[in-house]
Parts: sequence; structure tokens; C-alpha cells
Amino acid sequence: MAGGLLDRRLVFVTGKGGVGKTTVAAALATLGAQHGKRTLVCDIDAKGDLARFFETDPVGFDPRVVQPNLELMSMDTEASLKEYLSLQLKLPLLARLGPLARTFDWVATAAPGVKEILTVGKLAWEVREGHYDLVVVDAPATGHIVGQLSAPQGINELVHVGLVREQTGWMIDLLGDAATTGVVIVAAPEEMPVTETLELIERLRSETVVDLAAIVVNRVLPELFGRGEEELFERLCEPEGVAALTEATGGPVEPVLDAARLAVTLRRTRAGHLGRLRDNVDAHLPLLYVPYLFTRTHGLRATHQVAEALGAELGF
Repeated sequence: MAGGLLDRRLVFVTGKGGVGKTTVAAALATLGAQHGKRTLVCDIDAKGDLARFFETDPVGFDPRVVQPNLELMSMDTEASLKEYLSLQLKLPLLARLGPLARTFDWVATAAPGVKEILTVGKLAWEVREGHYDLVVVDAPATGHIVGQLSAPQGINELVHVGLVREQTGWMIDLLGDAATTGVVIVAAPEEMPVTETLELIERLRSETVVDLAAIVVNRVLPELFGRGEEELFERLCEPEGVAALTEATGGPVEPVLDAARLAVTLRRTRAGHLGRLRDNVDAHLPLLYVPYLFTRTHGLRATHQVAEALGAELGF
């Protein structure tokens, strides 16, 4: 089941802010491109920094090639509206929409879901038209993703006939096809990210038609010691052990031992949160683990490292 993640054609990546959602979105797109898929990765937030993960200049609504088989774009609802009017109503593409754009802003404010429709609709249309084999979306954080994914249903329930009904109808069909569309939740082995992940799972099931494809647990710390090694470590931390190590190395060893003890404590604490996550999700749901990257920046090198880790988890 995990290996089938990249067989889907539209993947929304979400998660609590700060857990590495954008990192995982960039890595999944990179992995797809490396396996020969024509891939589009989209930054939903116009102020987002997805481009930084590919060490390229910021991009706009028009996709730009950043790697072989991989294009990057940033969502712009006004540009999406212009494209929609051009494709559906055969109106010419204008440099600015002028009064129509101002009317759109008013309608979008008065009728929640309009901007979400233009966002989801653009990405779903790229999939439906077969322009890409894989579209990866750096989606909103957990507090907003449900509203975005449920927007087509909400408008479909309000409008019963006409063009809008037709448009939301095919979107719902595409979003509800588990073989085509899925959500990936990024979590960290910490209390709040795990809690928000479990809450989001329930909301996705009850409020949307979109399938949960996988959970990516980011920043998993390595296990430093096996059971026998841990017993030896504890003896080395005794005064006699510290004295022997200091004499053998010719320098202070307490900072190294303290750092190792902190790492062990963090690993145990995080293992508890990870266990709670495993115990409360469907046993058949893929849990993919990404190791903690001890790096200060998240550029192209880190993106490829995470892609490699995900590839190993997916069986590539």
C-alpha cells in the first residue's frame, strides 16, 4: 500500500505548522520526478517558500521547470479565475480582470468556498486533462485543509443546476477517487502534532470525500543504543567510568555523556508519542518515517535526503 502512494495522481500534503510539511511535499515531488513521472508541485501559499527547497527563484502561477520531469508553481486565485474564464467561457486572457476581479473579491468574501474552488479546481483540472502524471500540493496546515477539500461539496449542495454544478460535480468525483487522490499528513513524534493528526484524520473521514493515503512521521531520532549497550553506557556514566574515560581521552567527557543521555531521553519520549499514533490509526494505513536531519538549512541537498528516505520507506 505504501508503494502505491506515487501511483496516485493528486496528493495533498498537510500537517501542523512547523512539522516539515513543505519539506515532505518537495521530497515527494522530487521522488516522483526521479521515477519518471511528469510532476507538478504547487505552493498553495503565495507567500510560501517551496522554491527555497529547490534553491530556485520564487515562481508564479505559470509552472517553471526546476528539475528534470519536475515543474513548480505558486497558486494565485485571480490568475486561476482568468484561466477558468478563458477555458470555460472562452473569454480572452486579460492582463487584469479589472471590475470583474473586484467583483470576484466581493463574491469570494461573501461566499466562503469560492477561492478554495479555484485552488482545488485548478489542480484537479491539471490531473483530469492529463498534463502531469503526479501533482503534489503543499497544502494548508491542519486547521485549513478540511475547508479547502470540502469546498466543492459545499457549493455542490447549494447550487443544483448549471455550469457551477457541473464543475463541482467532476471535482468531487476526482477528489473522491482513492486511486487518484489522497492526503498525506505530516506529523512529528511530539504530543501536539500527534494530537492534531488524529483529530484531522477524523475530520477528513467525516467532512470530506478524500482518502487518507499515508502519514509521514518526520524528524525521527535514531536509536543510539541497544539494550546491552545502554547498560554499558549507564556504567560509564558512574564516577568511576567518567574518571576512566577522562584518563583515556585526556579531556573532559561529561558534555559528551550529557548529550548522549539527552538524546536517549528525547528518543524515549518521542517513541511514546509515536506509539500513541500507531495505536490510534488504521493498521493498514502506511506510516512512513523520515529521520531527523541535523542540518541548519533545508535546500536542495536536504530535499534529496528526505526523498531518499521516503523512497526507502516506499520500497523503491
